[in-house]
Amino acid sequence: MTADTTPIFRLAVSADVEAIVALVESAYRGESGLRGWTTETHLLDGRRTDASLVAELLNAPDGAVLLALEGDVLLACCHIEKHGQSAYFGMFAVSPARQNAGLGKQVLAEAERYARDVWQCAAMHMKVIDARSELIAWYERRGYRRTGEYSPFPYGNERFGIPRRDDLRFELMIKPFSEVTA
Repeated sequence: MTADTTPIFRLAVSADVEAIVALVESAYRGESGLRGWTTETHLLDGRRTDASLVAELLNAPDGAVLLALEGDVLLACCHIEKHGQSAYFGMFAVSPARQNAGLGKQVLAEAERYARDVWQCAAMHMKVIDARSELIAWYERRGYRRTGEYSPFPYGNERFGIPRRDDLRFELMIKPFSEVTA
């Protein structure tokens, strides 16, 4: 797949849970995560997600997990959830072998389109670990702005990973769709 190739997008179903978990783990943790630029290995140990969390996300009434596929091969995913007039964006993962080819931009654009067109949301928001300066810069290039609004990292809750540092926190980033130009 090249940067100008459009993947097939669809909503995840329960049969996709294991593939989603494998993709997310490969993008953020362990040796495979080191091949891509999205790794959090320097910040967190442990798991990034598990089958029960992904199943919960699939069954949430105001949420969706979007998949990007090439044939039957899962290349990327993200979770979005409607929060009033804004949609939350998270669990964004691109296969380390497919990073740096424009696929992440396509997935983010599809998530924004879904939130805007299907849910009629006016904005997208997310929480990013503020120590991830390269990731924050990537989102800023796509129209997201830092708010300076922080929330603590859930230390002691291994469902979010095992921190390797004691200074982790999340920063809220927002992109109003009204500022998007065609």
